[in-house]
Amino acid sequence: MGGARDVGWVAAGLVLGVGACYYIYRLTRGQRRGAPRGPRLRPSPSIEDLTDCSCDDVLNAEQLKKLLYLLESTEDPGILEGALVTLGNSAAFSTNQAIIRELGGIPIVGSMIASPNDSIKEKALNALNNLSVNVENQEIIKVYIDQVCEDVFSGPLNSAVQMAGLRLLTNMTVTNDHQHMFKSYITDIFHVLLAGNGITKVQVLKLLLNLSENPAMAEGLFGAQVDASFLSLCDSHVAKEVLLRVLTLFQNLNNCVKTDGSLVLRSTFMFHKGSLFFLLYGQECAQKMKALVNHPDADVKEKVLIIT
Repeated sequence: MGGARDVGWVAAGLVLGVGACYYIYRLTRGQRRGAPRGPRLRPSPSIEDLTDCSCDDVLNAEQLKKLLYLLESTEDPGILEGALVTLGNSAAFSTNQAIIRELGGIPIVGSMIASPNDSIKEKALNALNNLSVNVENQEIIKVYIDQVCEDVFSGPLNSAVQMAGLRLLTNMTVTNDHQHMFKSYITDIFHVLLAGNGITKVQVLKLLLNLSENPAMAEGLFGAQVDASFLSLCDSHVAKEVLLRVLTLFQNLNNCVKTDGSLVLRSTFMFHKGSLFFLLYGQECAQKMKALVNHPDADVKEKVLIIT
């Protein structure tokens, strides 16, 4: 972006001049030890401060502009990673979320998710995740949903990139505005849910819960082809943080059925065997719900009673 390029020879020299090695070291060093807590402004920033800031720093427009310049002006992995970490940390603050958008920074960060370097890709996704908390920012970030979905659902299972992408997708589905963009990926979402480890399962379920709260997504969720092993997540030995979310997913979808009774009437024509609808309303699931009534955890019992 033109705005981010108007930084001048001082910043350019830091990247390209004889002192570049020192700043690569500072960029990749990470969070300062013993940094005082609490947000603060830095009226006279140095590039050393910028690339060594902690997650408690509230940066001003000049500082953020310099970070965006670094992202545009170098291909050095160390500099890119350090700048993305600093920018991502600063984007945890609402003021910075707006400034970065106004500086044209979101497309600059977004371009980094196409990097073949997984570490850079992960840090770019983390930065976009923090930026996506802002609703106005989501209108820009939504153009990356398809690319992030492709990376998440076809990339290495349980990887740092997959987790960063899942967190971003979860944030992008907190409201109903962009959920329609996920319809073609629902079967993939369930595949990752079943194949992933415990941490991945929890994050995927957070995404599914967001989708299941929107009645407009009910048909897409019910119609997804889901392996029968999904019902193993309803067993009493499953970790509570997973089991409760699976039951809440069922509860949300069950509410959609109660609200739109015609879903059941249309199910014969709309949903094929092997779909989530037939799994949830089949005999095996009914037996599992009956068994869970005797679960020792009160929260689980309450969810089952609500569903049944």
